[in-house]
Amino acid sequence: MDPFEIEFRSEYRDNRGPREPFVNAEDVVIGDHDYVSANSPLEQWSEETEPSIMAGEQWVHPYKDIGFRTRENRDLFERGIAPSSGLFMHPVHSTSDSIELDEDEYFPVPEVLDEP
Repeated sequence: MDPFEIEFRSEYRDNRGPREPFVNAEDVVIGDHDYVSANSPLEQWSEETEPSIMAGEQWVHPYKDIGFRTRENRDLFERGIAPSSGLFMHPVHSTSDSIELDEDEYFPVPEVLDEP
């Protein structure tokens, strides 16, 4: 098995897409682990490049993606355990719409996060 592939439960294997590497609309091979491609927007990046060009399913291999190796994704795709829901908590920024801060106000960074 590929190093970035996991054992998907049967309900996540149906109609998932190709197991082999494929060429996307930007003529970049996805799923071969050779992350340097002459046609990739990353190799031709400039101030004029629109970052959204690299968004979407065409940039993610349906079976071989490093994101599948996270604990949450393994729990979901291998064990069928859905991620727990709850508030998103950021260590230094408020994610709540209900808090109104002045532009110069912020949430202080804990000392441990300040150290290199």
